[in-house]
Amino acid sequence: MSSVRRRAKRIRLRVLRRAGLALAVALVAWIAGLAWFAGQVPRPGDASLPEPRADAVVVLTGGTGRLDAGLKLLAEGHAEKLFVSGVARGVDVTQLLRIARRQPEELACCIAVGYAADNTAGNARETAAWMRSQGYASMLLVTANYHMPRSLVEFRAAMPGIRIVPRPVFPEQFMLDGWWRWPGTAALLASEYSKYVLARLQPTLHWPETPEREG
Repeated sequence: MSSVRRRAKRIRLRVLRRAGLALAVALVAWIAGLAWFAGQVPRPGDASLPEPRADAVVVLTGGTGRLDAGLKLLAEGHAEKLFVSGVARGVDVTQLLRIARRQPEELACCIAVGYAADNTAGNARETAAWMRSQGYASMLLVTANYHMPRSLVEFRAAMPGIRIVPRPVFPEQFMLDGWWRWPGTAALLASEYSKYVLARLQPTLHWPETPEREG
C-alpha cells in the first residue's frame, strides 16, 4: 500500500471516529433532553397550574377529551367564548356539540371554529388572528398534557402579548409515570420532544414548517 493510500485511510478512520463520537454525544444529549422534557409534561393535580379564568377558551383538535374539557370550562363561566382550532372543513358548531352530546342551543352562541390550521403552528396563527378580532388578552389553552409544552412555545411566539393559561387534559392511554416502560408512551414522548426542539429552533434557523397532525 502506498504512503498516499495509507494516509488517506488514516484520515478516513479519524473522520469516522470523530463522527462516531459526535453521534454518541448527540444521542446522550438527546436522551437527557427527553428525560427533562418528560418532567415538563403536566401531571394530574399539578399544584403549579393556576386557577382557570380568562377571556376565551381555546381547544386544539386532535385528541380525546379536549372538546369536552373546553365545553366544561365555558359552561362553568371560566371564559366568555370558546374557540376550536383545526376543525375539519364541513364540521360546524352544531355538529361539534352533537359529538360532545350537548344540545346545540346550550352553548352554540358562544363557540367559534377555525378551519385553516393543519399543525400546531397553524393553530397558533389561527388563534392569534381570532383573539385579535375579539379584542381578547387572555386565554385558557386546552390540549393533551404531552402536547402542552410544544403548544405553549408556538402560541407564545405567535401572540407574545396574550396571557396563556395551560389547561391540559390527561389521556388515559398516556402513561407518564414510568413512561420508559410503555412503548407507545415512550414513542409519543420522543416524537413530541423532537418536535418541541424544532419548534424552539425554528424562529432562529427559519426552517420551513411541515404539516403534522398530532394525535
